[in-house]
Amino acid sequence: MFPCERIKRREFLRNSALGIAGIGLHPKLVQAAEFYEGHPLAPKASHFPAKAKQMVFIFLTGGFSHIDTFDPKPELGKRQGEKVDRGTLVGSQFKFQRYGKSGIEVSELFPHIGNVADDLCIIRSMKNDFGDHFQGTLAMHTGSGSIPMPSLGSWLSYGLGTLNPNLPSHMVLAKFMPYAGGQNWDNSFLPTSHQGVRVVPGQDPIPNLKTQVESVSLREMEQKMLADINRIHSKDRPNDPRLASRMSSFDIARGMMNEAPDAFDIGKEKDSVLASYGLERGEKESFSWQCLIARRLVERGVRIVQLVDTGANSNWDAHGNMETHRKKAEYVDQGIAALIGDLKDRGLLDETLVVCCTEFGRTPFGDSESAKGRGHHRHAFTCFMAGGGTKGGYIHGATDEIGMEVAEDLVHYHDFHATILHLMGFDHEKLTYRYGGRDFRLTDVAGQVVHPIIA
Repeated sequence: MFPCERIKRREFLRNSALGIAGIGLHPKLVQAAEFYEGHPLAPKASHFPAKAKQMVFIFLTGGFSHIDTFDPKPELGKRQGEKVDRGTLVGSQFKFQRYGKSGIEVSELFPHIGNVADDLCIIRSMKNDFGDHFQGTLAMHTGSGSIPMPSLGSWLSYGLGTLNPNLPSHMVLAKFMPYAGGQNWDNSFLPTSHQGVRVVPGQDPIPNLKTQVESVSLREMEQKMLADINRIHSKDRPNDPRLASRMSSFDIARGMMNEAPDAFDIGKEKDSVLASYGLERGEKESFSWQCLIARRLVERGVRIVQLVDTGANSNWDAHGNMETHRKKAEYVDQGIAALIGDLKDRGLLDETLVVCCTEFGRTPFGDSESAKGRGHHRHAFTCFMAGGGTKGGYIHGATDEIGMEVAEDLVHYHDFHATILHLMGFDHEKLTYRYGGRDFRLTDVAGQVVHPIIA
C-alpha cells in the first residue's frame, strides 16, 4: 500500500471478491463507500477474509504483575526468601482460583474477569525488549520503542478505512496521558486522518462539538461555502494526500456533531446494563464508563477503540507495595468483564477483537524476603485477548516455575502485533507504507503470527 492510493467506490466493489454479498460487509461500510468517493477513509478490502472487523485495545499502564494475576506460581511461594542473582524470591500474596469450564486460574484481584475466563485467550509468554515505561509502552503500541512510528490503531485505520463516515475510525478514551503520551495513538507519517482521536472522560468528553450557529439554514450555507472553497483549493493540488486528510477531518467533525452526542449518551441504557458495568446513572468518568462507551462505539462502526486506564503517575508500577494492585484491579475488573459479556450478548464479540495488555510484568524477586513491591520485568509477562477469532478458555505459552523467564512459546511484541493484524485480515509483511524512500510496516523486519491462539 502506498500513500497516494485511493479506492473509488466502483473499484472497491469490483475488486472485492463477489462484491458485498461475497464478504458480508457491514451495511455502514456500503454507506461509507457511497459517502467517500476517493476519500482517505474510504473502506478497503483486507488481504484475506478477516476474523475480526473491529478492535477494542485496552492498555493497563505501568506493568501489572503476571505472577499476581494470570500466571500463578506456587513454587515461588515455596521458595520464598531464596537468594537469586538479582534479589530474593518473594511469593504472591494473592490467592488464585479456577474459573469456568476451562478451569483457567485467575487471582482474587480479578473476580469479574475470572467469570468470563472461558472467553479469554491468555498469553503467558510475552516479552518486551525495553524495561523502562516510556519505551516499553511505545513498543506495545507502535512496534518501536526508540523511534516514534505509526500506532497499531493508525495502521488498522489506514488498512481498513471506516465503517461509519460520521465518526473517526480510530478513537481513544483516556482520562490521563500514559507514558509516551499521544505517540501511542499517533499516525506519524501515515495520513493524518488515521490519527487516534482522544476523548477525555468527563461531563464534556468532546469539547466544542456543538455548533455556535443556531440557524440550520445559515449552518448549511456555511458548510456549502466551505466545501466550495475546499473543492477549488484541492483542484490545483490533486496529488496532495495531506490536503485530502485535512478536508476529511472537517467532514468527520460535521458528522460527529450529529452522531457523537448520541454515542456518548448512556441515558437510554437499561439499569441492568449499567449494573453489569458497575455504573451509576449519570457517571461519566470511570473506567467502566469507558468500557460501556467502547461497546457503543463498536455498535456504531468505529474500527478501533483504545482504552487507557490511568496515566504516567499512580498506576500499576508497584515498586513499593503490591497491595496497590488491589485498587488498580478493582478500578478495571468489572468494566472489562462487562464489556466482553456485553459484546457477546449482542452478537458482536465474534467480530470484535478485545485486547488487554501492559508494557511488561513484575519481578518474582525483591530486595529482601520482606520486600513488598516488585520491579520492572520485560523478560516475561501476560496479556490476553477475547473474541475476534481467538480461542476462548485457552492459555498459550508458559513461564518457568518462578515466572522469571519464558519457558514455552515465546511471544515477542512483534509477534503480538503480527497476530492482531492477521486476525483483522492482514499479512503483516504486506501492510506497508512508503516513506523516505523505503517501505515501513508495524512489525519492522520481524514478527510471526501466533497461529495456535486462532480459533
